[in-house]
Amino acid sequence: MREVVLNIPTLEAEQNVEIDVRINGRKKTIKYRVEIISWEGSESDSEEKVTVLKHAIKGYNKDWELIQIGAPNKNDIPLMFRKKTN
Repeated sequence: MREVVLNIPTLEAEQNVEIDVRINGRKKTIKYRVEIISWEGSESDSEEKVTVLKHAIKGYNKDWELIQIGAPNKNDIPLMFRKKTN
């Protein structure tokens, strides 16, 4: 099993979460980051919003991988990233 799903409290924009887990007795810290991408200034059509979203993901720090796109609302959409491990 590669993934374990945990429910964490609702986070505000640009917050980091660190979760310590033990795998076969070895402690490992997994880091997550939530970013809120604003639609502000974008046209209301879906194609423009997809373009904004693609640009935000493509330009994000390469040390982090996108793991979840949250439910969008009228003004923004949350993205969750996980710090890549070496």
